Amino acid sequence: MGGTELRTRDMPEADRFDRWCDLVNRDLAPTRVTSRHTADFDASASLFQLGSVQLSVLAFPTLRAARTWPLIRRSDPELWQVALVAAGSMWIDQHRSQTLLGPGDLVLYDTSHPYESWALAGDGPAQVVMLHLPKIRVPIPDRAMRSMAALRMPAGSGMGAVLGTFLEQLARQAGSWHERDAVRLGAAAVDLSLAFLGHRADAERLLPPETRQTALLCEIKAFIERNLAHTELTPRTIADAHCISVRYLHRLFRQEQQTVAAFVRALRLERCRSDLAEPGLARFPVGAVGARWGFTDSTAFNRAFRAAYGLPPGEYRRRSALCPLARSAAPATD
Repeated sequence: MGGTELRTRDMPEADRFDRWCDLVNRDLAPTRVTSRHTADFDASASLFQLGSVQLSVLAFPTLRAARTWPLIRRSDPELWQVALVAAGSMWIDQHRSQTLLGPGDLVLYDTSHPYESWALAGDGPAQVVMLHLPKIRVPIPDRAMRSMAALRMPAGSGMGAVLGTFLEQLARQAGSWHERDAVRLGAAAVDLSLAFLGHRADAERLLPPETRQTALLCEIKAFIERNLAHTELTPRTIADAHCISVRYLHRLFRQEQQTVAAFVRALRLERCRSDLAEPGLARFPVGAVGARWGFTDSTAFNRAFRAAYGLPPGEYRRRSALCPLARSAAPATD
């Protein structure tokens, strides 16, 4: 699926900075941008529409951006911007809050009120992944949202980690999805953002039940991925970790047309497949690879692997060693 793409290195040096500013003013929000690198402004932007929301993946040298009342009166898209700092650092000032952000931090800001920001590039360009949420889609009161603007929100745990990882994956795969998937990805991005912001604002009760369920399921899946190696990873331990009943956990996965056990098994088998195809791990017996990812019974592991990939794990490892391409072209799973 296509979108708006701009790479300044593909155009004459004299036009680069102006073209960048034109894109920001036209497709994001009118902003006054200044930089010491205008003579050779090396930047890129990828903008994609995901249903009712837009995703922007931006990379640029050190710059300053300011949105003023005159610019707001000229045009206001009425958005809450959720930004993930992927590289470099960022300082932002809005609604009497100021904060310094580093890689992995999330921040919220408001296109309807003035703000000022600095983006500082490091060894490479500064990189930001932005989700543009129409205010009409956000059920959290404006006052609560403004109280969170320009605050550092780490994405290292809980819903912040789920949202940050999701935005990183969207950025890596930007433009590779089919058009029919764009609406689903946008809906998931909205649900995860609202769940994250609603939790921070203590306003989760205002979110639609579907949004809360989607966010909870994503958090559960992230928990499962982090704990795949633990043999005690069971529906009970998963449910207890999220303060829900096992029955409700099964109901969440039923909506996905998959059981909890099948989801866990598929992820474990994929980790095993990846390890078996990795030459650096060839010294580990096949059974040890299975045990590493929670398969304590080698016979059950062999049977499950063959059912998923059409080969027993030992044969899969031998073929991968003979044909390195097999590491990137595994047999299709059911």
